[in-house]
Amino acid sequence: MELLTQPLEFPFMQHALAAAIISSVVCAMLSCWLVLMGWSLMGEAVAHSILPGIVLAQIFGLPMAVGAFVFGMLAVLLIGGISGGSTLKHDTSIGVVFTSLFALGLVLISRTPSQTHLTHILFGNVLGISQADLLQTAGLGLATVAVLLALRRSLVLLAFDKIHAHTIGLSTGALSIVLLTMLALTTVTSLQTLGILLVVAMLVVPGATALLLCRRFGPMLIVAGSSAAASALIGVYASYWFDTATGGSIVLAQSAQFALAYLFAPVKGMLPRLLQRRRRPAAPLIPSRDVKEPA
Repeated sequence: MELLTQPLEFPFMQHALAAAIISSVVCAMLSCWLVLMGWSLMGEAVAHSILPGIVLAQIFGLPMAVGAFVFGMLAVLLIGGISGGSTLKHDTSIGVVFTSLFALGLVLISRTPSQTHLTHILFGNVLGISQADLLQTAGLGLATVAVLLALRRSLVLLAFDKIHAHTIGLSTGALSIVLLTMLALTTVTSLQTLGILLVVAMLVVPGATALLLCRRFGPMLIVAGSSAAASALIGVYASYWFDTATGGSIVLAQSAQFALAYLFAPVKGMLPRLLQRRRRPAAPLIPSRDVKEPA
């Protein structure tokens, strides 16, 4: 019992645990849509593109979340503009935009090394979260979850059948913009906890894990959120007891759950599918015309 209670005696551990759970669950819920819609690369693009916004916000004394959100939305608009105004494919536009903005952020950091801690931005600093940061994370997270749940039916239809959604009168363009806005907001929410690089994993892995375990979207949301919360809990405690990076520990815990689901998921797991193939009787051989059946 001491293993569980001792870390919680410190206020910074309480803040870290709460922030990690909130960020991971919000990322996990959004990852369900990203995985189903094939937008996983878009999550990576937004996460990397917010770097110059963070640096500029610190230079001008603005809240970090403001700069990150502005550049996240800028990345989304640039990707949409390049894809729609040229013959380039969507993934090519994503690669051009996020690498360019990420490089701009690195150049800005090199000019202001004393004001920006690159390690904290890239990998997070969950153990350094203050109570004010925790309240901001909780507020942004609740806002994101509220929008996703309020528009759940429309967004699910957009993910499964965009043509049908358009046919029944839904504005697929507006829904896509809402989802991308929530992506930018979720990235901002998880920035200080996981960092730019690790937030990409939490925007993909929980949804992929839940997809292997569930057949319906409702249970998929629950499994993804529960899996992410468990990963946050395991990762924070592991970082305390084994002196490891907190964000990395959270992602590794989530990756371990994905590996278990990939191997042992009842229907979609690799091992159950192999066993099913072995139990399936071999198809009977069809005699050719040149071979006569015995009398």
